[in-house]
Amino acid sequence: MEKIQITKAKVHNLKSIDVSIPRHTLTVITGPSGSGKSSLAFDTVYAEGQRRYIESLSSYARQFIGQIEPPDVESITGLSPAIAIDQKSTTKNPRSTVGTITEIYDYMRLLWARLGVPHCPETGEAVQRQTPQQIIERLLTMKEGTKLQLLSPVVRQKKGEHKEEMAKYQSMGFSRVRLNGELKNLDDQLAVPKAKFNDIEIVVDRVVLKDGVRARLADSVEYALKLSSGYLIVIADTTEIFFSEKNFSFQTNKSYPDLEPRLFSFNSPLGACTACNGLGFTKTFDMDSIITDENFSLNEGAIAPLKKSSFLMNMIRSIAEAEGVDMDKPLKKLSDKFKKILFDGSDRIYTYKFESENSTFNFKKEFPGIMAWLDKKYHESESEKVKLDLEEFMIIKKCHSCKGKKLNPFALAATVADKNIMEICDLPVNECFEFFDGLKFQGNQAVIAQKLLKEIRDRLRFLLNVGLDYLTLNRDAMTLSGGESQRIRLATQIGSALSGVLYVLDEPSIGLHQRDNEKLIQTLLHLRDIGNTVIVVEHDEDTMRSADWLIDMGPAAGIHGGEVVSEGTPKDVAKDPKSMTGRYLSGKDKIEVPKQRRKWSDKVVLQNAKEHNLQDGTLELQVGVMTCLTGVSGSGKSTLVHKILIPAVKNYLARGRRSTTTNYRAISGVDKFQSVIELDQAPIGRTPHSNPATYTGLFDDIRNIYSQTNESKVRGYKPGRFSFNVKGGRCETCEGNGSLKIEMHFLPDVYVQCQDCGGKRYNPETLSILYRGKNIADVLDMSIEEAVTFFENHTKVARTLRVLNDVGLGYIKLGQPATTLSGGEAQRMKLSRELSKSVKGSTLYVLDEPTTGLHFNDIRILLVALNRLVELGHTLLIIEHNLDVIKTADWVVDLGPEGGKGGGEIVAFGTPEQVAKSKRSHTGRFLSKML
Repeated sequence: MEKIQITKAKVHNLKSIDVSIPRHTLTVITGPSGSGKSSLAFDTVYAEGQRRYIESLSSYARQFIGQIEPPDVESITGLSPAIAIDQKSTTKNPRSTVGTITEIYDYMRLLWARLGVPHCPETGEAVQRQTPQQIIERLLTMKEGTKLQLLSPVVRQKKGEHKEEMAKYQSMGFSRVRLNGELKNLDDQLAVPKAKFNDIEIVVDRVVLKDGVRARLADSVEYALKLSSGYLIVIADTTEIFFSEKNFSFQTNKSYPDLEPRLFSFNSPLGACTACNGLGFTKTFDMDSIITDENFSLNEGAIAPLKKSSFLMNMIRSIAEAEGVDMDKPLKKLSDKFKKILFDGSDRIYTYKFESENSTFNFKKEFPGIMAWLDKKYHESESEKVKLDLEEFMIIKKCHSCKGKKLNPFALAATVADKNIMEICDLPVNECFEFFDGLKFQGNQAVIAQKLLKEIRDRLRFLLNVGLDYLTLNRDAMTLSGGESQRIRLATQIGSALSGVLYVLDEPSIGLHQRDNEKLIQTLLHLRDIGNTVIVVEHDEDTMRSADWLIDMGPAAGIHGGEVVSEGTPKDVAKDPKSMTGRYLSGKDKIEVPKQRRKWSDKVVLQNAKEHNLQDGTLELQVGVMTCLTGVSGSGKSTLVHKILIPAVKNYLARGRRSTTTNYRAISGVDKFQSVIELDQAPIGRTPHSNPATYTGLFDDIRNIYSQTNESKVRGYKPGRFSFNVKGGRCETCEGNGSLKIEMHFLPDVYVQCQDCGGKRYNPETLSILYRGKNIADVLDMSIEEAVTFFENHTKVARTLRVLNDVGLGYIKLGQPATTLSGGEAQRMKLSRELSKSVKGSTLYVLDEPTTGLHFNDIRILLVALNRLVELGHTLLIIEHNLDVIKTADWVVDLGPEGGKGGGEIVAFGTPEQVAKSKRSHTGRFLSKML
């Protein structure tokens, strides 16, 4: 069977469609946002492939996986086992790194454990262990007639009289002992000095080297090692030699554990740095964050965490009284002595007398200081809210002990080719590959290293192939963009080299510069060439043109979508007049370059920005226009904006306070802004109870409308009656969820529609209240587009709905769970919430790749909304790779020239026309073709 044949698919908005997808091809599914692309690719094809695979497992295995509902489709034939690589599964675990996700670090741990050379962390000398066999061979190489004394060091540098040990060894038949360097008889009543650190060594045997002595020597060596748990001292004539079965440092007299994979794991107590538990950073309270304003007094709130009637504040009042300090004096005018007591504490015993709401306190004790008090509260509190509130006053610092390397000193002292494991993890992937590619071992070591090196090199090569050469293996997984984490999983899949599999990908080109797109497309074609079927939901023009088969969904979004508008080769679709995508591919429709760029008079200047790979550059941001920040992946765009610019602007706006972690020299021109607003792609809610209506605040107004109807007034229903989160109006059977979870014990849990409310979430009394013939559940089931006309008489509600419709979200239902919205939809939801507010004064809006998940036509709609913000007098800064957006900007700043260590400098800035002429700018090269 050479096709996957889908018959009558009705998932979500799909209108009973029939589609055939050729097997062993690269098929791209495209179309406007909300047209049903994901419903077809993920919720129909992938869901059914996954379900059938799980059905084939034993009932024992199935209970751990969970039941998968069959998609609403008549039949699907020609399916293979399916693997989905989407953007949503970015880990939030602070212990996950690029190295651990790709498993490269696991192979590296094994390599360092088997072939690493252990060193003493204090002196740097190589430490080694000897087997009894090696010790015997060494002793037998000495010249014949050498007198050997074999001593077992049973007590090493320990205080005490050790009477019991002495008696034990005497009863075992030993007669001689060396106490603190002097040989003595055990029979003499030995007095071991109690207060001294003592060394006691039992003389196990005295041997003269000659023929036939080997057996006796072997027994004595083994016995001496056994007595002292692995240590032996041999006096050969006058020379003394120390032997150890453990890794032993002769200079510091310390022994160390054997190298094993766990020792190199920062997630294992054996390997992790004890100061930061393997995280590489510590959180500490920061004085600058705690003090709001030194011109304020303690009573006026100079110290942010001190609440007026809190227990700590009452203690401070008692101390101020004892020290004769006026708490109404500005903080900066208080004596240094009192400030030291205030923050660091004092040994003096103070008397505390005060009353709180229900209690009277009278006690005496030392004062620990605000810093120690907050630290104790943070570490001992079990409340997440308390911890989150306190984290506002903390800064994250590199761990002072391991300097951010996460491992303990002994693990960091083990080397392969004179490098410790973390030095290699800190290299970008391309340099890391060069290191492993150049590693050579001899003899047995070569045999051990062969397979490990092959795995490591292969996996690194796959990361290089998907354009991630700038990442380091130590990069935290939490800091990766959706596109980066998706490409990492793509590289891991290629590494497994499966064939006959159906891969379904969700916009793998997100966050990828045009220059690296070619590498990604080659990777997808390679997956196809080794015998797989690859289905990609994508809007990127290059990917569409490289596809074997293109399916265009549409014609529009939501209820107006869900049909196959056109399918065929990219050339066929480009010729189809019905296809909106085809019109853009053929050039009939396109996003026009503005006739002229806006002018500006003011600018924000951020001088000497340095963090991660940023190389001391100065950023000029024009006020009142749209600026695009561009550059290849890893060139430092997010670092510049999220780590430096936004914190600097926020610091300035918060009464000019500056944080201690200054990663720039100066910033000017910020006084032109009243506020700064970040619109990122984080979800708008983490539970299905959150939806567009609740997020935009519309639901409050809609509930008010329902509570104002005559019937509601008669029954005394307040707005709370129409909330599905509160007792009273909601259906109590399903607690406002619309569905019930049935626990099946040995089988997976099953979700069924609530019988009582039929999935409507409310009880019959609430549903009986109608406004213009619709109840509250009907309103939640409306699309935004329908709701615009339904609420046209309510100015405030209609305005918000119109803005949502204008940014291209008309197809989304008001009650659609927030968890089902894509990153691009969530960002446009935030954008429309801002557009619907009547913000006074100039605001700096920062957007992070708002074109994620957007079709050519959606980008055109989005640009209209963005330009509207600029026309209202605001300033826009957009991190973007999409050339259609970049060419319409007024000002472009391009970072590069490469990613990682090769990036971090501003290579070009100016109007798009000026950047297009830059020889060093990769963005300029692609931009020149568009202008």
